[in-house]
Amino acid sequence: MHEPHHPLTLADAHDEFTADVAYLNTATYGLPPRTAQRAMNDTERDRAAGLLSPAHLDTAVTRSRHAFARLIGLPPERVAIGSQASYFIGLAAASLPTAATVLVADGDFTSVLFPFLARPDLTVRAVPLHHLADAVDTTVDLIAVSAVQSADGRIAPLDDLIDAAHTHRARLLLDVTQAAGWLPLPADRVDLLVCSAYKWLLGPRGTCFLAGTEEALAALPPIAAGWYAGHDVWDSIYGPPLRLAADARRLDLSPVWHGWAGLAPALDLLERVGVPAVHRHDLALADRFRAGLGLPPGDSAIVSVPVPDGTADALRDQGVIAAVRAGRLRCAFHLSTTTADVDRALDALTPRLHLTA
Repeated sequence: MHEPHHPLTLADAHDEFTADVAYLNTATYGLPPRTAQRAMNDTERDRAAGLLSPAHLDTAVTRSRHAFARLIGLPPERVAIGSQASYFIGLAAASLPTAATVLVADGDFTSVLFPFLARPDLTVRAVPLHHLADAVDTTVDLIAVSAVQSADGRIAPLDDLIDAAHTHRARLLLDVTQAAGWLPLPADRVDLLVCSAYKWLLGPRGTCFLAGTEEALAALPPIAAGWYAGHDVWDSIYGPPLRLAADARRLDLSPVWHGWAGLAPALDLLERVGVPAVHRHDLALADRFRAGLGLPPGDSAIVSVPVPDGTADALRDQGVIAAVRAGRLRCAFHLSTTTADVDRALDALTPRLHLTA
């Protein structure tokens, strides 16, 4: 399924957002475009009227699966859908043999770490992000890391990790929740990718993707297989025998209907703008913010700065929305953000900011 998409300018894309605040918090959750919010409202209206058609909502799931596949450059047959990243990472953890070694980044988001740490028979080695590729050796079975760190926006050394994994015959799992939608990704060279869609993909909570190579996907056990993982979904709702889909759909979870209704139009918006244009836009805003704070340019759409206690609440009172993570103010810049938002944030933040040496 490949529907034609008419290109959309950044200005037109921004008109799809309705927030009155300077929203710098996409790393917590993305704002819905008008079309996405309307689709979710329509779904709830139909449910209240007794007219909701679950089979009809399969169209939104299919649209979303195909759109995500196009965004990362993989065929849709290698994309599964679910509701949470930790579930899909848990499948990777469950696929590992006893005494396998998993290499992770120190301080990474715990949904990447806990599924492996919950298995006491695995060896989990945590090293600093910038040493991760150098720490790969023949003892490592799997490298699991966020492509972009949630706490501070640091980007993992993706090319080095891919090369190290290939050299030492380890598999590489990337959580791209903080990357997909704004950062071009080498998805065709990664074994497994997991992505919650409620941040930079602008979808609702309860929407998540798993993608990867045929070999790596085939190694994952369908331990939560249900009717939606069936070869023919609506002919897989009663009785044996087991009849799972032959491709990545065998790992699908039953969809959160409203979520997928809202995600499909959000992904359409991102496709029409294009990840390269979003990447340039987001980095330009982040660098404008950095420059206003006297910081050098960076490579991430997330900027993390030390601030006094209470700064996030003080900014909220002035209509600037950001988050505190790992003791620092985390500001994220995306399609819903403008240069005026950046300047508003700088005006509110600068009097309170005391950068450390």
